[in-house]
Amino acid sequence: MRASDLFVRCLEAEGVEYIFGVPGEENADLLMSMRDSEIRFVPTHHESGAAFMADVYGRLSGRPGVCLSTLGPGASNLVTGVANANMDNSPVVAITGQGATTRLHKESHQAMNVVEMFTPITKWTTSLRDETTIPEVIRKAFKLAVAEKPGATHVELPEDIAKHEVESAPIVPPEKVRRPVPDEKSIQAALDLIARAERPVLLVGQGCVRTRVSRQLQRFVEASGIYAGMTFMGKGALSDRHERSLYAVGLGSRDYVTEVFEAADLVIAVGYDMVEWPPSRWNIGRTKRLLHIDFDPAEVDGAYRPNVEIVGDIAATLWAINEGLTERHRFPDIEAHARARANLTEEITEGGASSEAETGDFPMKPQRILADLRAEMDDDDILISDVGAHKMWIARHYPTYTPNSCIISNGFCSMGIAVPGGVSASLVHPDQRVVAISGDGGFLMNGPELATAVRLGVAPVNLVWEDNGYGLISWKQEVEFGRHFGTDFPSPDLVKISEGLGCHARRLESADELRPALKEAFDQRDRPSVIVIPVDYRENVKLTKRLGQLIAR
Repeated sequence: MRASDLFVRCLEAEGVEYIFGVPGEENADLLMSMRDSEIRFVPTHHESGAAFMADVYGRLSGRPGVCLSTLGPGASNLVTGVANANMDNSPVVAITGQGATTRLHKESHQAMNVVEMFTPITKWTTSLRDETTIPEVIRKAFKLAVAEKPGATHVELPEDIAKHEVESAPIVPPEKVRRPVPDEKSIQAALDLIARAERPVLLVGQGCVRTRVSRQLQRFVEASGIYAGMTFMGKGALSDRHERSLYAVGLGSRDYVTEVFEAADLVIAVGYDMVEWPPSRWNIGRTKRLLHIDFDPAEVDGAYRPNVEIVGDIAATLWAINEGLTERHRFPDIEAHARARANLTEEITEGGASSEAETGDFPMKPQRILADLRAEMDDDDILISDVGAHKMWIARHYPTYTPNSCIISNGFCSMGIAVPGGVSASLVHPDQRVVAISGDGGFLMNGPELATAVRLGVAPVNLVWEDNGYGLISWKQEVEFGRHFGTDFPSPDLVKISEGLGCHARRLESADELRPALKEAFDQRDRPSVIVIPVDYRENVKLTKRLGQLIAR
């Protein structure tokens, strides 16, 4: 067979369902080999959209999402989405075409060193130079992509190698790989550390979402009584309905939960990635004892010096700790933590004293938008957040009850992920409602992928928070300088653009229209919807000012 045929057979052996990408001359052989494959090729309108689709596919399914481009500009367009997947720990395999190996040693049309470009943004990258190595290369790319911590890998297929004749077969992936478990001494050291604490708190990261450890995490919380704060990407690992949930941590400003961490004498970090919330923000003065539980050893950081470090399977570690819990490890109720939970619950789920979640003001307040959306969404429905001011409000004001039902990119933190992410989320979970929230800035970056959704017949609902600018940057500038600059732009008619792409679309004219508009959008079973919501971002600075006045007790 041709090498490109073998390449596709190896992808089939890995269980690949979709490949998102843009065709080109140098990946033509691979595309021809896909014609008779059960793998579905999804042409996108920009390579970054393809990479973001692969990112969210990997994050939700646990299997590597696959994206494809040609050489040169196609490969460089993949970079942002691949880098985002790698830093957000999403399993992704990126495939790029390349010119013939006979011209790569010299100045040549569109040719560049793609492997070198992908080196700092992937776990592993290689260029095929021998068609007989294809089975090993593909197996390695997929194995490394899903290995903890997950991330992106990259394989380059030059056009002349793709045409070579080869006799070989795919390497069939193993049924299951057991992860290493912790040793007894480290478990006992952790138990001793917890027993000596007076004000412990859990810091729950994305690792707890990826590895499905919710049952053991909840068991630990209920047996110990220790409260837990979730990072943006850890939302849902412990249900926010649980009486020991402190909701989300990592807001740029102070918050009630910040007080809990400042006063804690022990922080139990489980599946925690410091790219989300730097330790210097919550371990001021390095006064706390730290218990690190993760698949990887702790990163070296001056403010993160674990007293006990347990490296191994997170669920197995929590199970072993749970088996060793006694009355010495029981914290019936820590008053300050209970007060923080009560304050947050009142403000987030009950509207707070100012009842911002119930106001009929228009343009709409972020609190009202999210309260109405939460009321229309089931526990397992999926919300995908783009990057912008709305991300901060979603993290704080959108209670999450199940793992992987609130997707926030908070590692690499790239704008433009929500629209394409909504497309692949609808493919992974066709029976669940999917809502993608973007600002008008992020929406305009990858909005054309709505045409991809129309072609696929999937129906994600896109909420566009319209403020005619880059709201998050304006917010930060206002806090630091008292004014903003370079962040405003006149937003075009997003309804007409969306309708032109084949979507159901409408613009709200009052706050009371949102819930009926959501019901109408959810009834669109075979095409995406866009709801444009003028938003009142004056609430941003008000929130910062109010939270900045909180004093740790």
